[in-house]
Amino acid sequence: MQIQKLIENANLHIPKDRIKYEEPMKNHISFKVGGPADIYIKIQSEEELLEIKQFATKYQIPMFILGNGSNVLVTDKGIRGIVIQIDIKKQEVRNLENGQKNVILGAGNKISEVAYSLCKQGITGFEELAGIPGTIGGAIKMNAGAYGKEIKDILKCVKVITEDGKIEIWAKDKLNLSYRNSIFSTNKAIIIEAEFILNFGNTDDIKSKMNEYMNLRKEKQPIEYASAGSTFKRGNTYVTAKLIDEAGLKGYEIGGAQVSEKHAGFIVNKGDATSKDIQELIKFVQKTVYEKSGEKIQLEIEIIGE
Repeated sequence: MQIQKLIENANLHIPKDRIKYEEPMKNHISFKVGGPADIYIKIQSEEELLEIKQFATKYQIPMFILGNGSNVLVTDKGIRGIVIQIDIKKQEVRNLENGQKNVILGAGNKISEVAYSLCKQGITGFEELAGIPGTIGGAIKMNAGAYGKEIKDILKCVKVITEDGKIEIWAKDKLNLSYRNSIFSTNKAIIIEAEFILNFGNTDDIKSKMNEYMNLRKEKQPIEYASAGSTFKRGNTYVTAKLIDEAGLKGYEIGGAQVSEKHAGFIVNKGDATSKDIQELIKFVQKTVYEKSGEKIQLEIEIIGE
């Protein structure tokens, strides 16, 4: 493979055990489906990210950025080019004069791990987000949210590598954060780390709230199956899951993919689904809901690959 030879001859400073060839993406996304990526690299530092970005730019190799793989669906044919999994982790807590906490986190930090770590330190602000199975970078890209809290509510700024390879700090106001969307949906800048403004709180109260939200998630969401979380965006004037349920689609299956019987807004992999099964079910749900209600429901997840 030409890309493989280029990488092998490039003398990159990234350890070879973190560079994989023809890597099955089903091993790296929460849907547990998807064909191989030509090149898959786990990146653990800003320097490594700069190096591989410069390499991909020099040879005009497509590059896709992956967080925890919890909001994407990879096609059965896989991904041509380089998949970069951002595994840059960092956690710094600084006291501010007004009693608030300035928390700096790496783009690769997992939200659940951050929430529990901050809880132990008596820092509040991440409780509602604790059950989101993604990374800080991915959460910012889609302005992730749960139970009335969105990432934009606590974010101050981000550190990025711009499309032309510069390191910059972007204030929250520049990020165009809206419902499940941000500037990163179209801009090719890559998030390295992020800064949050949080508050001091009581550890027991924080833990109690986190447990409450986690129990709600277990009760109402099909976390026992592989999925990418909520498959469809909520509507401005309707509840998407309710429209799917009213269309008689709860439990409907194509191949190994199913509209969840617990929450109609989720499509799940019952164990042997292909990406094609899931995509066909998505299209069928969208078509049926439109025929029944006249509403065009939109995807919350991203479909990538050949």
